[in-house]
Amino acid sequence: MSPALLFSFVVAYFIILLIVAWYTGRNSNNESFFIGNRNSNWMLVAFGMIGTSLSGVTFVSVPGAVGKDAFTYFQITLGYLIGYLTIAYVLIPLYYRLQLTSIYNYLNNRFGTASYKTGASFFILSRTLGATARLFLVVRILQETILQNFGVPFAVTTLIILAMILVYTYEGGVKTIVYTDTLQTTCMLAGLIICVFYILHTMNLGFGESIAAMKERGLTNIFVTDPNSKLFFVKQIIAGAFITITMTGLDQEMMQKNISVTTVKDSQKNVVVLGFIMLIVIGLFLFLGGLLYLYGASQGVNATGDKIFPELALHHMPPAISVIFIIALISALFPSADGAMTALTSSFCIDILGIQRRADWSPEKQKKVRQRVHLMMAFIFLLFVMVFEWINNQSMIGVILKIAAYTYGPLLGLFTFGIFTKRVVNDKLVPLVCVVAPLLCLVVDNNQHRLFGNFEIGLELLVINGFFTFLGLLLISRKAESVA
Repeated sequence: MSPALLFSFVVAYFIILLIVAWYTGRNSNNESFFIGNRNSNWMLVAFGMIGTSLSGVTFVSVPGAVGKDAFTYFQITLGYLIGYLTIAYVLIPLYYRLQLTSIYNYLNNRFGTASYKTGASFFILSRTLGATARLFLVVRILQETILQNFGVPFAVTTLIILAMILVYTYEGGVKTIVYTDTLQTTCMLAGLIICVFYILHTMNLGFGESIAAMKERGLTNIFVTDPNSKLFFVKQIIAGAFITITMTGLDQEMMQKNISVTTVKDSQKNVVVLGFIMLIVIGLFLFLGGLLYLYGASQGVNATGDKIFPELALHHMPPAISVIFIIALISALFPSADGAMTALTSSFCIDILGIQRRADWSPEKQKKVRQRVHLMMAFIFLLFVMVFEWINNQSMIGVILKIAAYTYGPLLGLFTFGIFTKRVVNDKLVPLVCVVAPLLCLVVDNNQHRLFGNFEIGLELLVINGFFTFLGLLLISRKAESVA
């Protein structure tokens, strides 16, 4: 299919998003932008969060990784479910009880201003790096398949995508995103299912036959039982649980949508339902990955990793499937990028600038400040995507999980210490602890063979980072004075 025709479908899809944004963003204010006026439908939030949780990286990298790691990613997904249950019954009640707009206000209430600013800063750093890494992968595919054929530079392609996201999130924020994410998740899942059925039909395979064919190629192994391996199932399940607790439960972007739901019970239902749906959806992505390698072998295609799905969908399948792939890919991109940009704007305005504490600022001035910050975030996204283009990593899912291990660890330590102890910390020293902990992890990570021999540390580095932070907080704390 010609790049011009593919681009026309992208434009049509974007026009639909604009219509939804216009309709939902009417008469919006800062409360609408930040938390959707706390009247979002929990079922829409749960469904839309599938797209936010998965992103374009999952759409491309998880199927691509099957060639190297088989179905072992499902081990992490089992841990995800444990993490979602923890969020639903530990964190959600806490956030609603405190009536938080930014979840990092909890740190202000529990420890003090320095801890609050530190937590928000680590979120801003982590979400910026993670979101731009996800954005880079999809922009790179769109650049190679469509826009480079018109002589458009990569930087301009990125600018166009960010401008699209800005246009439909500029006014409505979370209020708009709840609906656009629902639309985009529908398109993404439809694309996934259609691609699965197309390959099964083309190769004349049933479900059982396809699994048997994958097994012959060693693509169906789920559990790794070697304790020394990075993929050891205990490590992966524990890591998956903590990744979810931190990247969802301690993440303003994800919780911003959850706390936009009217009641705590509905918010809990949202998170629990999301956990079970994710098991099914990730399972489908892994199954698609196995099918892609079977189909690629039949077509004589040697592409692997992040490249195999785009290569097959755009060059070895009918034009209709190419269109479906592009629309599904964009649908996977936008929920992760628009939500991240909105959440970062919210966190910077509320946590760093203290916009809600500025009694001398009129609602109009607050709105202008929020809009300028939103534009600033788009510019920062552009810069970081260009950095990833310069680095040019081959598999972005590994990069994103590594970023999470280093940047969400301090948040894990802070919230764990606050929830499970009653000790009082020296608030001024908290930023130091939260900087030292990731640096210690870097030392451990770079010297793990010297320290542990054949034992390999994988994603559990996030837990180690949280432990170092917890230990540091313990060292700078004292017992709370009892009230007579």
